[in-house]
Amino acid sequence: MKNRLRVLRAERQWSQADLAARTEVSRQTINALETGKYDPSLPLAFKIAAVFGKPIEEIFEPGDEASSQP
Repeated sequence: MKNRLRVLRAERQWSQADLAARTEVSRQTINALETGKYDPSLPLAFKIAAVFGKPIEEIFEPGDEASSQP
């Protein structure tokens, strides 16, 4: 799953640890999300969207595997 977390964090000058604290997850979870190694649960995606004040669709989008489906 592709996401804009790194860009949104940079716009606010937040570290991964800052975002982790705001979303109540570990810094390692934020890193895994940003690098595409982990897809967020629905509750976590909603929490991240709320922290940035954006709809989920503006932060997360399906990756290549979803777009290649018939």
